[in-house]
Amino acid sequence: MGSMFRSEKMTLCQIFLAPEAAYNNMADLGELGCVQFRDLNHDVTNYQRKFVNEVRRCDEMERQIRYITRELEMEDIKLKDVYDDIPGAPNPREVSELEAQLEKAECEIREMSENNVNLKSNLLELTELCKVLEKTQTFFTEQTVIDMEEHANSGTFTGEQRGHLGFIAGVLSRQRVYAFERMLWRISRGNMLVKHADIEEPLQDPRTGIMTYRTAFVVFYQGEQLNARIRKVCTGFHASLYPCPNVHHERDDMLRGVRTRLE
Repeated sequence: MGSMFRSEKMTLCQIFLAPEAAYNNMADLGELGCVQFRDLNHDVTNYQRKFVNEVRRCDEMERQIRYITRELEMEDIKLKDVYDDIPGAPNPREVSELEAQLEKAECEIREMSENNVNLKSNLLELTELCKVLEKTQTFFTEQTVIDMEEHANSGTFTGEQRGHLGFIAGVLSRQRVYAFERMLWRISRGNMLVKHADIEEPLQDPRTGIMTYRTAFVVFYQGEQLNARIRKVCTGFHASLYPCPNVHHERDDMLRGVRTRLE
């Protein structure tokens, strides 16, 4: 490898090469590292140069290599260190073969990654649904909920509050629980009841892989207008809503089915 200090003696020369030999000769000169090329087409933009397509191909292959490397590192797969034995510049045919191999590998890894994310998403949904069904068993038997149902049936609610007592169940990030409760209290003017219970073990996000602690909740309300408002608040707080039967034996049947699918 040569040196390129300003104090080095330089010689200006002009080289004429045959088109079929230009690639190999330039590759050899590049490996020597003692040649500095002058741009004789400085008035031409980068997009008008003849080699712009080759540079774009190299950029695309570099992006594919970075993506494959990142996916391998996420799976804790060790890569072989080749810095001590760097190969020379490949010929155009090898570049085309490498481009095809990288494109095929990227497509396969993307497909496997998407399938893995889908499987983890299904597992997360089943796990959260199982926790919601387990936690809500105690919510429906608490005295405050029973009293609220009795008031609804006795007609003590007025106007739009009259009607069947409804509820919405779901899972929310533990850090947003108190802000979630305050927002629900404001939009309902206190005409609702929120019950929540923390999920002990952390759950993994299927896309980022980050472990987060979450909380199962049930919101009891009166009226269809509150139903729409509460769902909008749940969407704003990125809460995951799950169906939960209001009959005890139906909840037990669903819970057994979810546990069977998880096993």
